Amino acid sequence: MSSKTILLAFGGASPEHEVSVLTAMQVAAALQERNHTVQPLYISKSGQWYTGPKFIDLKSYQDIPKLLQTGTRCTFAQEDSGRVVLMETSSKGLFSKSRSYTFDVVIPAFHGSDGENGSFQGLCEQFNVPYAGSGVTGSAIGMDKLTAKALCRAAGYPVVDDVGFNEPEWVSQKEMLLDQIDALGYPVFVKPVTLGSSIGVSRAENRTEAEHHIESSFRYDSRVMVEKGVTPLMEINCSVLGNPESAEPSVLEHPVGSGEILSFQDKYQRGDTGKGMASAERIIPAPLDEITTASIQSVACDIFRLLQCSGVARLDFLMNSGTGTFFFNEINTIPGSFSFYLWQHSGLNFPELLDRMISLAIQRHSQKNGRVRSYETNLLSQKAARGLKGLKGSK
Repeated sequence: MSSKTILLAFGGASPEHEVSVLTAMQVAAALQERNHTVQPLYISKSGQWYTGPKFIDLKSYQDIPKLLQTGTRCTFAQEDSGRVVLMETSSKGLFSKSRSYTFDVVIPAFHGSDGENGSFQGLCEQFNVPYAGSGVTGSAIGMDKLTAKALCRAAGYPVVDDVGFNEPEWVSQKEMLLDQIDALGYPVFVKPVTLGSSIGVSRAENRTEAEHHIESSFRYDSRVMVEKGVTPLMEINCSVLGNPESAEPSVLEHPVGSGEILSFQDKYQRGDTGKGMASAERIIPAPLDEITTASIQSVACDIFRLLQCSGVARLDFLMNSGTGTFFFNEINTIPGSFSFYLWQHSGLNFPELLDRMISLAIQRHSQKNGRVRSYETNLLSQKAARGLKGLKGSK
């Protein structure tokens, strides 16, 4: 692939903000290996957009307030020619002129909340710029664990039983919901519906613990889900690369945690913390027989297509290690470290993986713009001639 200018977007108002920064730094280094130019777009925890060369230096994040002082506020803007650029909205001097930065493709490297749930992807769609990864639909569904599981359940893919509810329902129907949770059988796992990185996830052994953990999870999300535990549990992950028309699986991994739940600390704070998810302990390939491996890979690709995902995603499965039965758990449409460590074992290094993602983004953008995007009609001229009174009852 010829060298390109990549707008690398990361950070954001999310509990997974720091994890996003780690992933972005890894992406920046890998892109530079392929001679791509990296233009950073850092979104602060308060939602402000910044750019500047120091935002792709991990050491700069030791003092974020100082880092922000070196950066320049910015936003998307459309020039008179129609070209979309990253435009500075603040200047360093009285007579200095705001700069604009052109780019070829956006790579979102957000984790959680507004960056991964389709909202930033919708902004890219609004400005009609090519971007890597899943689109609005896939991103939104992937972030919503209950919706993703409901679609998989309806399509016949195996998922564990759960009880999901929002905070008003919990306040008004607590005892009934706890009865439903009791019916699942303990242990159960309590999760915020739209968070990742195991933030807010807890194991409950009884009704009292479940109630306590649910109250804690509402600190992070307005919706909570409680899932029946799989015991004895073995977690299996599979990354998928492609689009809804064509998808290929990576090798499988078995992540190793310090307890039954793979915690935030297991994922990001063991070993070299500068490597993000790549620092977690894991067994690759997962210690499974060929038939089970192929079955999980096939289901992973099917669900990737079902949820309308693109680029790179990681699908997490729960396996009963005694029976070999497995269940779809969740999908990460922007996985930590883009799961490059799985693709290395599949014969694709990180820079090559990013090139594939960039190619897929450009292909999707080209296909979108090759379709009819406007419809010529004299509807407004007709309605204008009749005036506002003529609009009543005319729909």
